[in-house]
Amino acid sequence: MNSTQKLPISFEFFPPKTPEGAEKLVGVRQKLYALNPEFFSVTYGAGGSTQDGTLQTVQAILKDGFDAAPHFSCIGATKVTVRTQLAQFQQAGIKRMVALRGDLPSGYGAFGEFKYASELVEFIRAETGDAFHIEVGCYPETHPQAKSPDADLLAYAMKVKAGASSAITQYFFNSDAYFRFVDDAHKLGATIPVVPGIMPITNSSQLMRFSDACGAEIPRWIRTRLQSFGDDTASINPSALM
Repeated sequence: MNSTQKLPISFEFFPPKTPEGAEKLVGVRQKLYALNPEFFSVTYGAGGSTQDGTLQTVQAILKDGFDAAPHFSCIGATKVTVRTQLAQFQQAGIKRMVALRGDLPSGYGAFGEFKYASELVEFIRAETGDAFHIEVGCYPETHPQAKSPDADLLAYAMKVKAGASSAITQYFFNSDAYFRFVDDAHKLGATIPVVPGIMPITNSSQLMRFSDACGAEIPRWIRTRLQSFGDDTASINPSALM
């Protein structure tokens, strides 16, 4: 790659929950449009709790002339509800999505008709063919609920076999984990593009809590520096971590 070429990037948004949040997101989007990202993705709450906000945000981005992908989780869903949602996506002009199993919301007791993301991907392909570019998730450092690293890798390979177009990783700080994961996936025939996830460090306490929950390892040298900053966000910048 020469110095004039740039790697394609995407940004992930959480759908706003208040009018003030929606207004703020409009301003943030306008700033990020200048970077000409390949697409934006918009998250989906546990059990589909932000479904309306997700779709509205995606439609707004598409209206602005940029590609956008809703997260689409299958926990608690039925074939009827997924089929209805797919029709809604197509009517809205959506061409890309991030297909996930999703997290059970608090107090939720049933999986629905889909237990794994691979089942969702397979169903989407059966219903819509190649109408969507389907992104799936993967964990270079192993999903925290996986029975073993091998089981997690096999689950990922099943999503690829079911028809995934590309994958986005959980964020990571150890690049070796990413390259090992890609190599191991290729050995299983899972050769779709694997996009590395990146989490900007803006709040150290929040980052450490989230990383512990999702299984993303923070190298000791980064964690030690972040702990010394606490919530002093003004001190958290690239030069402070060098």
